[in-house]
Amino acid sequence: MSLSIWFSLFTICLLGAISPGPSLAMVIKHSLAGGRINGLATSWAHATGIGLYALLSMLGLAVIFHQLPLLFQTISYAGAAYLAYLGVNALRSKGGIAAKLESGTRVSVFQSAKEGFLVSILSPKIALFFAALFSPFVAEVHQVSGKMLMVATPWLVDGLWYTLIACLLSNARFLEKLRSKAMWIDRLSGLALIFLALYILTTV
Repeated sequence: MSLSIWFSLFTICLLGAISPGPSLAMVIKHSLAGGRINGLATSWAHATGIGLYALLSMLGLAVIFHQLPLLFQTISYAGAAYLAYLGVNALRSKGGIAAKLESGTRVSVFQSAKEGFLVSILSPKIALFFAALFSPFVAEVHQVSGKMLMVATPWLVDGLWYTLIACLLSNARFLEKLRSKAMWIDRLSGLALIFLALYILTTV
């Protein structure tokens, strides 16, 4: 995998990770209720689900798209349209992320990890995201080392991003600033999702 291809993959994974949704809400809930340990457990269990999606998507798409190029285009366009729809909704939001910045009931570290894993592995948004995300890269990567990097990149990006969130939420001052900037966070994430949709369309 060339550096330019990897950087494109990294950028898309980062944009996908930072966009608000059920995954962010889950990490926030467990970080605020159980502290940093619960937040980290949720973060890396979620990342494990993402890594599993990446592996299954790469293996399955590599075979299917080689034989059915029309399906490749259809899934890519559908994924881009869905991401654009999420982006427009985020732009129209009036700080909806603020409602997620509330702690739930404290649970065990194992329960936090389980919920983090399930919210990633059972999310139709993430399934569609990976179907669209990996489409442009599957045909470009042939070596085993490149394929391993394709799986490791979203796992690490997701895990490290939510690790950062879990650590920052342990700071009360940062939490208040986050609440006050909720509307702008939603708008920036909306722009990121629209950019991601446009990128997918230009690479199909």
